[in-house]
Amino acid sequence: MRAVARLLAAVGLAADAYFHARLADRYDAVSATLSQGTLFRVEAAVAALAALLVLAWRRPLADAFAWTVAAGGLATLLLYRYVDVGELGPLPNMYEPAWFTDKNLVVVAQVLALVAASLLLLTRQRRRGHA
Repeated sequence: MRAVARLLAAVGLAADAYFHARLADRYDAVSATLSQGTLFRVEAAVAALAALLVLAWRRPLADAFAWTVAAGGLATLLLYRYVDVGELGPLPNMYEPAWFTDKNLVVVAQVLALVAASLLLLTRQRRRGHA
C-alpha cells in the first residue's frame, strides 16, 4: 500500500510540475515585482523536486515536503480562484475566477498528491527496536 501511495504522490506532483511549467509563459504578463509566470516555474521546480524525493529518498521528511507542496499549491489555487486578494508585496494579483481544463487537471493532480502523501505520513512504519 505504501509503495502505491508513494507512486501516486509522485505522479500527482509530476503532473503538477508539468502543467505549471507548460502554463508559465501564458502568465508572464501578470506581474508585480515577480511575474505569475515566474511563480509557476518555481512551483514546477518545487513539485518536480518533491516527486523525486518522495520516490528516491523514502523518508518522513520527503513525505512531509511532498504533502506541503501539494497542500500549498492547492490552497493557493483555490484562494486565487475564489478571492480577489490583489497584489501582496512582490506578488502579482493572481485572481482568476474561471475554471478551465488545465486548472481542473492541476487540482486533480494536487489532490491526488495530497491524499497519497497524507497516507504516507499517517501509515509510516517505525523501525524495529525503536520506541
